[in-house]
Amino acid sequence: MAQNQEPQIETLMETENYVAWVSQEEDGSMVYHVELGSVTLHLIEEEWEELVELIDGAVEILEAGDE
Repeated sequence: MAQNQEPQIETLMETENYVAWVSQEEDGSMVYHVELGSVTLHLIEEEWEELVELIDGAVEILEAGDE
């Protein structure tokens, strides 16, 4: 019987209260995890890319307002 291997995990960024990390699953897919206090988001690669785009856009708008 084949033994299940633990997914490979890499921490992307960590602050005092939050952490973002990625795991490579047995099938080779990447799953991104965002821990926000007691809530954890589990995102496939396409969802992760969309979330990053959303946050980048929000930061651009906020920074443009500071000028």
